[in-house]
Amino acid sequence: MNKSNATKNIALVLGGFSGEHDISVKSGMEVMRNIDKKYNVYPITISKNGWYYIDNEDNKYEVDKSDFSIRIEDKKITFDLAFPIVHGTPGEDGKLQGYFDLLDIPYTGCNMFASAVTFNKYYCKSIVSTLGVPVAKSVIINNFCYDIDVIAQKIGFPCFVKPNKNGSSIGISKVRDIEELPKAIENAFQQDDEVLVEEFIPGRELTCGVFRKNGVIIVLPVTEVIPKKEFFDYEAKYDSSKSDEITPANMNAYLSMAIPAYTNLIYEALNCSGVIRVDYIVNDTDIYFLEVNSAPGMSDKSIVPQQVRCYGMTITEFLNIIIDETFAKYESKRQQ
Repeated sequence: MNKSNATKNIALVLGGFSGEHDISVKSGMEVMRNIDKKYNVYPITISKNGWYYIDNEDNKYEVDKSDFSIRIEDKKITFDLAFPIVHGTPGEDGKLQGYFDLLDIPYTGCNMFASAVTFNKYYCKSIVSTLGVPVAKSVIINNFCYDIDVIAQKIGFPCFVKPNKNGSSIGISKVRDIEELPKAIENAFQQDDEVLVEEFIPGRELTCGVFRKNGVIIVLPVTEVIPKKEFFDYEAKYDSSKSDEITPANMNAYLSMAIPAYTNLIYEALNCSGVIRVDYIVNDTDIYFLEVNSAPGMSDKSIVPQQVRCYGMTITEFLNIIIDETFAKYESKRQQ
């Protein structure tokens, strides 16, 4: 059979090495439920204990990492495309993308460089600030020797302390005074070897998904996140009772134009692919960029699926666009 006419095998890659492992699995199972049945889909879990595929009878098959394949009985299964939904390392920091690049396996989402840059909050903010997009003041700490007084003077209080390279608000603290700062920094260092201390900007939290269709950037409807806790922490993100998410957000004419324009600009400037989500804080005077999520959650209650449905697409239609765009990009690259 001609390979181009055969049913394509897709590896749905989920899990990862971070505290977001279980969230990634939930996202992956929702994608599995919605992905077009025209594909053969194999959920591949990666963890510190191994990489494996488990079939419907709970049989476990180890992944051969030398070529990213599995063997079921006497049949070797290779993949036409990888669909990573790994939140945190190694899926959002570029490591998994570099691995697939070495094996010449097409994959959805951002490439290795864009993933690494967007995962590093400090570097990402530095780049975005050159585009004319306002960002909060911040200080990066990359070792355990730091001057509390200097940080306090530069950033002020209240402020946020967070791991520089992590997601889902794991390890984040809101600090009200200098006495709370050392403990918050220590807490963040438990999640990462770099810590970001960031100015607190009061305002509304808005977030916007964006992707490409036929090479054209499509900006999704904006969502406003209203946490019922003090800020949008891990619990608020994954417990729907802890926050309200309003899609589309209630915005004036300026925000309705500016948020999509900023999102389009950031997506293009950072050379992103697939779907990402860009987070902002908006107050009476300006729009502040917060961060890029290059592997946004895809569970039924996650923000991007909400925005996709508001845009007028089913999740299956949306996933088909992401997959088709990836195949088209790789085919074009191989013909060059």
